[in-house]
Amino acid sequence: MSLPRAPLAVVFDMDGLLCDTEVVYRDAMIAVAAEDGHDMPLSLFKSMIGLPGPSGDRKVLDHFGDDFPIESFNTRIRDYVDAACVAGVALKAGVVELLDHLDELGLPRAIATSSSHRSVQSHLGHSGIIPRFNTVVARGDYVLGKPNPDPFLTAAARLGIAPEFCLALEDSHNGVRAASTAGMMTIMVPDLLDPTQEMHDLCVRIARDLHEVEALIRASR
Repeated sequence: MSLPRAPLAVVFDMDGLLCDTEVVYRDAMIAVAAEDGHDMPLSLFKSMIGLPGPSGDRKVLDHFGDDFPIESFNTRIRDYVDAACVAGVALKAGVVELLDHLDELGLPRAIATSSSHRSVQSHLGHSGIIPRFNTVVARGDYVLGKPNPDPFLTAAARLGIAPEFCLALEDSHNGVRAASTAGMMTIMVPDLLDPTQEMHDLCVRIARDLHEVEALIRASR
């Protein structure tokens, strides 16, 4: 199976797609909740993947109650994740090779993430790949976060490429919904979430890793 058309730009999610940070967030949330005597269900964490911070906070409060100390909870999670990033969080398989191929083709690329610009620096700064993106769209750069299309539409506008000619790469269900609604060719590269029938319907491909994405782009030229 090939892509519907040759992409003129590529838009990447960050956590779970470029870097292996979703598992770090999972472990941090479960650990911090346990320290306070709470059980963080894995299903609750998975429902938050790809969502902007305030939307995730709402899910936590709906589960634990409005008196749950969400600000302290988030601060401790951030400290946990920051420490893990300092120790070293790996890039996902195929990231560097895919970026090299996009360089060869001269294709512009962006990051469109629900995380903050601070998190982008924390999660990817050590890897040295941030300068390889033409633009970074993060929380604060758009009105509505994923699963709304705003992050991807903002990325397309900054790159100057119509959304239908952009290839979006996502690992989360909410991210796939956002990219598809934006009108982009969307590939899901699963991380902690399995692809559902909805994901198969919304995506042009479910890829095992970014090496497969590179091969698809090569075949589309």
